Amino acid sequence: MVFLLFVFLFALFGFEEARQNQNGLAMVGGAKGKGLSNVETPHIDYVAMSSDQYHKNLTETIWYDDFSTKKPYMDSRGALDTIVNFGVKGGSVNVGFNKGDVFGHGDRKVAFGDFPANGPVIKQGQMFDEIYWRIYVKHEYGWNGSPAKMSRATSIVSDTWKQAMIAHVWNGGGPVLTLDPARGVYDQTDSIITTKYNDFDNLVWLGNSPTSQFPLTSTEESGYWVLVESRVKLNTPGKNDGINQLWIDGRLEVERKDLNFRGNYTKHGINAVFLESYWNKGSLKDQGRWYDNFVIATVPIGPVICPRNPTLVKTPYHGPGKLKNWEVELASDCNGAEKVFVSNNLGESSKIIVNTETGNFMGPLKGKSKLASGTIYFARVRQQSSHGQWSVWSRWHQGFNVE
Repeated sequence: MVFLLFVFLFALFGFEEARQNQNGLAMVGGAKGKGLSNVETPHIDYVAMSSDQYHKNLTETIWYDDFSTKKPYMDSRGALDTIVNFGVKGGSVNVGFNKGDVFGHGDRKVAFGDFPANGPVIKQGQMFDEIYWRIYVKHEYGWNGSPAKMSRATSIVSDTWKQAMIAHVWNGGGPVLTLDPARGVYDQTDSIITTKYNDFDNLVWLGNSPTSQFPLTSTEESGYWVLVESRVKLNTPGKNDGINQLWIDGRLEVERKDLNFRGNYTKHGINAVFLESYWNKGSLKDQGRWYDNFVIATVPIGPVICPRNPTLVKTPYHGPGKLKNWEVELASDCNGAEKVFVSNNLGESSKIIVNTETGNFMGPLKGKSKLASGTIYFARVRQQSSHGQWSVWSRWHQGFNVE
């Protein structure tokens, strides 16, 4: 009886070990939950973009900047960084901090439509009741702390910068973001109650919870580019049907509905988007942060456009030991339910071109040699140390659209 019990337990834990290894949990010693690999979980830093990003030429695009050249912002602070950027070309805007800094190294302000003050003003004279805006943000590996402000869309209604509404993308407490929409109009009238820019005492705050779930400014999620996209739609005059939404890494994270953004005010629409770098209490240390691939549009934007045989670049290895191998998988959904590509072992290289030489297409792409056009794919990745241990798989992330 004791012998049979021993055999049963051996079979049970042996099966569990095999299952855990299949899911990327490298076991040492064979006991569940003990001896897990301490190899750091990697990420896909970026996917090499196609030379033609269709956002540039869409009539629905208000603004596009890959920070490869200087563009005519209403206000621009801080230099371009030509070393750190999403991909291998262009640049980014440096929005990092020195220790103790409240203001980061840079920010950008775009005015458009019916903006009433000094320009330059893009698409001057048009009125916009709904916009989307997108950036990629990267925090230096080892990042620590949570800056207060990232971006906002607003309606400026006078040359003294009174505001009819603001859609803030701010820190939500800890490492997460939230939306903090506000109205500068009295109830359902057309009476502006703000007297200046950021007139917080007179603004009507519309609610800042719940927050996002993704810990964007955590140390664990530092060192690679993350997509952040927002949407604001003004309410129909006299109704509470305004919308404010936030997507992070391709997933809808925060949504506010039934908002009264502007009452009955219709003299100005949304006419400015600001990229910000502000930390109320000051940065905990010197640390880098960057924004890239900035788009404002009247339609959903989504991720960057990539070739059908895209190049994926893994984050650098940080130990223990050295990098021995890594693997990547692609799926056509953000939860990995439909895998379409599984790589071979990729050795010590930091990048992979997705094709039949580097792995196998499967599922709906079985027998194919390229990804499907017009489809968004997500990646997950794991890596192996020179000691033979595998990291856990990353979550599905770094969505990209195929040209």
